[in-house]
Amino acid sequence: MAADIEGKWALVTGASSGIGAELSRELAAYGANLILVARRRDALDALARELTEKGVEVRVETADLAEPGEPERLFEAVRSARISVSLLANNAGFGAYGPFDSIDAATEESMLDVDVKALARMTRVFVGPMRSAGFGRILLTASTGAYQPTPLYATYSAAKAFVLSYGYAIRRELRGSGVTVTVLSPGVTRTDFHRLSGLETNPFKRITMMEISPVAKAAIRGLLRGRAEVVPGFLNKAMVFFVRFLPRAAQAALAESMMK
Repeated sequence: MAADIEGKWALVTGASSGIGAELSRELAAYGANLILVARRRDALDALARELTEKGVEVRVETADLAEPGEPERLFEAVRSARISVSLLANNAGFGAYGPFDSIDAATEESMLDVDVKALARMTRVFVGPMRSAGFGRILLTASTGAYQPTPLYATYSAAKAFVLSYGYAIRRELRGSGVTVTVLSPGVTRTDFHRLSGLETNPFKRITMMEISPVAKAAIRGLLRGRAEVVPGFLNKAMVFFVRFLPRAAQAALAESMMK
């Protein structure tokens, strides 16, 4: 049965656009109050106005999670406001497309800082109060790229493989605490991600692309039910299921053919 989250506080990172914004809308539809986190204040303020009209409380926090100390600063800001976060959606992230040795080193470092380091630190600092309260829901956004080595997205997919493994591991550690961890692994979704990563479209992406709304709806349903994993879309589920039967080299070759 889905958890009742009406009146509880949810914090969503990467909330200014794409899946993060839609996750925020879905949580608001369930009656959750929102803490919206991203770098772009104007986009966050616009979303906050929209969600406030739905009758929930909304707080905006600008942060660049690639910067050291930002997760801890966010935690202190929330604690100072006497807000107890019951749901944490670790959604912030980005990717870089291209041959691994052609990607700018600073871009790659920033991607790892956000996709891996900040996600782990946000989870670590916010889980303590959830344990104490005996209730919490944590959503970690990975990717279908987490399930196989992916040439041309080598670092990004490896980072998402970390998220998938980390999510299952800490879910096990948290069993019996009232806190659950759900890993969201979307496939190609109609957001700015592929434009920003350097590859807007190819035949595989055109065939498998999903709209944002069903991805977010599936994610929040799974989160509230305490599921371990959510892979939205039939084609994505099928791919994730069948790829596990291939040798690693074949997985990489298949992924490369889809990414070109």
